[in-house]
Amino acid sequence: MYMVSLKQAAGIAREEMTSLDAITAELLNFIQLKSQRLYMHSLQVANYSVSVAAKLTLPKSEIEQVKYAALLHDVGLLFVSNTLLAKMPYLNRSEKAQYKRHAAGGGNMLENIPCCQDIVPYIRYHHEHWDGSGFPKHLRGANIPLGARIIAVADYYDMIINPSAEFWAKTKKQAVRELFSASGLLFDPEVVKAFIETLG
Repeated sequence: MYMVSLKQAAGIAREEMTSLDAITAELLNFIQLKSQRLYMHSLQVANYSVSVAAKLTLPKSEIEQVKYAALLHDVGLLFVSNTLLAKMPYLNRSEKAQYKRHAAGGGNMLENIPCCQDIVPYIRYHHEHWDGSGFPKHLRGANIPLGARIIAVADYYDMIINPSAEFWAKTKKQAVRELFSASGLLFDPEVVKAFIETLG
């Protein structure tokens, strides 16, 4: 697995805010202040996503975009209460609706920042499903950007290996079995295959 690292960006100058590296570091600081668990989840999803992108032999520039998008895939959760997040996955209907807004919300946060343009679709559509049953736009198959498809698998795997509720945790073997079951339904089969191969 690749380890993700970012330069320290404390007190960054205004002109440096045009840098995707600096913006990502600043937003990760906010994520960490909100929730250490959410911060660790972001790092793990980025590590998995970069490994899968490399396994799929994507160009270096695209692997970089996947890395930044994976680090910020849950940035929209900054606007969701910790009380609601602690209840995951046991949410009522209105809580579910509120939670589902985070993918589009994260994309909306970054859409006017020039250096973030390439990663916005990956963040916005990381909860879309291969069969069209996801959110926010019910995109299907190859209409879902590849970066978002990669992040979706990494996100799902980390959520079931390291869930917010300990008793809901699955073993690596159970998690891989779930990914196989969801391949072709929730997730791109090629991405699932590459992901499982990177796990070894």
